[in-house]
Amino acid sequence: MFRATPESPRMFESDFLDLFSRVPAWVVPVMYVPVVTGFVVHAAAWSGVSLPLLAAQFAAGWIVWSLMEYWLHRTLFHWIPAAPWGEAFHFYLHGVHHKWFEDKLRLVMPPAVSIGVAVVVYSVLTMTASALAPLVSPTWIEGFFAGVAMGYMVYDCTHYYIHHFKPKTRIGLALRAHHNKHHHNPKFKDKKFGVSSTIWDHVFGTYE
Repeated sequence: MFRATPESPRMFESDFLDLFSRVPAWVVPVMYVPVVTGFVVHAAAWSGVSLPLLAAQFAAGWIVWSLMEYWLHRTLFHWIPAAPWGEAFHFYLHGVHHKWFEDKLRLVMPPAVSIGVAVVVYSVLTMTASALAPLVSPTWIEGFFAGVAMGYMVYDCTHYYIHHFKPKTRIGLALRAHHNKHHHNPKFKDKKFGVSSTIWDHVFGTYE
């Protein structure tokens, strides 16, 4: 199993908790490729959503994820509550990544966290679909949620890739430079929050 090493220091005194603080990047596609595939197939084969409409729903979900990625990073991940537990909260949520940015086992969300976020997102979509049911068929949820899940998977895999590999494409190099400035240049500490995309940094004035 993945235990503490000089490259992946201990976070918790408990061996059990510390073990689960490490997640190899391959866990993300192993978990979420079946999720994305299942929702897409169900929407097309069982819910009768046409392929063009499904593609539009999928794209909309991916766009919404990209906005979630930006705002979660800009707000929650960099929030230090004014409380005795504030520093610890920030460190366990995101500060650990800034402190040990070369730790290969702490670059993607632990499954418990990503599943929790997925449950919240799906619940919100279900409530929204219920409210809109008199006007719009709720079958849009499946394609939309698949797009959100795909966006998350690409985000986490991109994050791992730009930390531990040197991209060959212009886009990959730009994303790597963008993210490295956020990590290593104090000027950009509160800027450059996008990881899989820089679009929202441009929109909200945090690109420079």
